[in-house]
Amino acid sequence: MNKLFKLQERGTTVQRELVAGLTTFLTMAYILAVNPGILGEAGMSPQGVFTATALSSAIATLVMAFAANLPIALAPGMGLNAFFAFSVVRGLGYSWQLALTAVFLEGILFIILSLINVRELIIKAIPANLKKAVAVGIGLFITLIGFDNAGIVVNNAGTIVGLGNISSGPPLLALIGLIITIVLYANRVPGSILLGIFITALIGIPLGVTTLGDGFSLFSLPAAPIFAQFDFTQILSVDFFVVFFTFLFVDIFDTVGTLVGVATQAGLINKEGEIPRVKQALLADAIGTVAGAALGTSTVTSYVESTAGVAQGGRTGLASVATGVLFLLALLFSPLFLLIPSAATAPALIIVGFFMIRTVTGIDFQDPTEGIPAFLTIVMMPFAYSIADGIMYGILSFVILKTLTLKFKDISIISWVLFAIFIIRFITTNGG
Repeated sequence: MNKLFKLQERGTTVQRELVAGLTTFLTMAYILAVNPGILGEAGMSPQGVFTATALSSAIATLVMAFAANLPIALAPGMGLNAFFAFSVVRGLGYSWQLALTAVFLEGILFIILSLINVRELIIKAIPANLKKAVAVGIGLFITLIGFDNAGIVVNNAGTIVGLGNISSGPPLLALIGLIITIVLYANRVPGSILLGIFITALIGIPLGVTTLGDGFSLFSLPAAPIFAQFDFTQILSVDFFVVFFTFLFVDIFDTVGTLVGVATQAGLINKEGEIPRVKQALLADAIGTVAGAALGTSTVTSYVESTAGVAQGGRTGLASVATGVLFLLALLFSPLFLLIPSAATAPALIIVGFFMIRTVTGIDFQDPTEGIPAFLTIVMMPFAYSIADGIMYGILSFVILKTLTLKFKDISIISWVLFAIFIIRFITTNGG
């Protein structure tokens, strides 16, 4: 085990990796409940989507474990599934079969781009200060996700966002869980985040937030996945290309951002600013997307919730093995895994935000051409609710500022290419 995953080299143990993998799984297990509901709005079978979600997550995460040896888990991406259901199917009026076709073809292209190192070049082209900013931005982003999942932060017509009713229900449980998790962590209790999730879920039973339901059963057989339901009849239409490239853009930069953020948090980025075995990591993402489309789910991507496992000490692919195996077990024990409410996992996301924001101390804010792009990268992720948009604003401002201050040597060729791509996307997205 030590030789396969280089445990000693990365300063970790089998027990620590398994706890990290379980923690990551628990913080992202909500996708097993959420994804079937969202894709069900597109007319797909929720039971079949559940099976596809669990299987595709397991496949992609296990590929990540053995090919890249990184503690990063994958699953159908939030946001991408909403785009699939509400924009492509219900908005444009396309069938879910055609939407799956777009995801499938996007995954095939991803594999090609990964094999010829295009995606790896994109990661290398992101300036060092922006890499650190990506980690900080993701920290704020998942903190917002945690607050939102718990109902602590809600929509507010007057102030955009505001506090929810924190005196009862999920918000109260999440606050209790946050206090418990902080106390456990401050006292250096091993597995503090994981323990916090379990304890919070148990407290949620008398509060009525963790519900067992009538006729609760720990075991259920999985439904058959929606296998290879593709429609190639309209793939040459203009709308299809718009859909295809939207999936492509969001997936590639969400993945790049997540890989950079998680690897930075885990201390795995080397002195040259490179992630070890990044090519294999990107291939895992692409393979997961192709497998997911074939099984019947939207784009599979790397999950920022992996930082919860990293915070528990996860440093190798063994943590991903644990997460992948749990996704397979979820096929048989879905009632148990879905029992844990989002209010119980929200504290884990919030406290991980604290861990990740500490990277901000390594950013050079003295140089405006470095500090301002980093700042925009950080704030645009939670404000735009998108890792990809945060990177876009960071790259655009970086190239513009470096150009206007005549610091051309700081801009790589790939940065110029990304700048051009982002300008086109910015115009087409915001200019109508």
